[in-house]
Amino acid sequence: MPIITLTTDLGIKDFYLAAVKGFILSNLPETKIVDITHQIPSFHITQAAFILGNAYHYFPEGTVHLVSVDNSYQADAKFIALKANGHYFIGPDNGIFSLFLPNESIEKIVKINLRILDDYKHFPIKDILVKSAVHLAKGGSMEFLGRKINHLNVRTIIQPVINKDQIRGSIIYVDSFKNAITNITRELFEKETAGRPFTILFKRSETLEVIHTQYSDVPEGEKLCLFGITGYLEIAINKGEAATLLGLHTGEAIIINFK
Repeated sequence: MPIITLTTDLGIKDFYLAAVKGFILSNLPETKIVDITHQIPSFHITQAAFILGNAYHYFPEGTVHLVSVDNSYQADAKFIALKANGHYFIGPDNGIFSLFLPNESIEKIVKINLRILDDYKHFPIKDILVKSAVHLAKGGSMEFLGRKINHLNVRTIIQPVINKDQIRGSIIYVDSFKNAITNITRELFEKETAGRPFTILFKRSETLEVIHTQYSDVPEGEKLCLFGITGYLEIAINKGEAATLLGLHTGEAIIINFK
């Protein structure tokens, strides 16, 4: 059974998402459609990249991942299909794929040459992205969609700043449980810590000195840090909303001082 996942900023209130799914099913009724998320803040490609980048590898190889975030049509707009790590990705070439797919993992990229067929040029997801996704889900070749290109539009996210006695990171995502996820990976933390004691500082006066393994390691209502399923350091409250109660927002600084 072919699988097409959807990651969009369309929301769930309007008919847009239903129209997209209907168009897929009309052209490939046996498709299994999986919603990754449709609640990306409008045009926020870094959040979309974070979510899709942490989700796609759980799907079988050959899955087609359709992405429609910050997806406005212009005469010179570029939409691409690419294959990486055995998966197919379809979406605008606005830098989103470069945020979670390393160059070495990308096997092939094509610039899609399909055109919008009706007057609704502000909704390219139907005539360009969905048709391309259905074509690949049917087992069609990438070359049929357009010509091969060698490079993606590249965007980067802010990386932690490291010096001898400190890591300066930031919050990159707040999940539905209001856990604040940082850009500090377990690998980086363990490398720089090297067994040294540390203090995690945020909101100027909030500190933590232990990394826990699960939320229930502390009493209910207490704050903690742990490495979540994403592999990134996150600040949480056991059965509470850390971002709300501690006033944490994306872009906010997180500092780890080594003693």
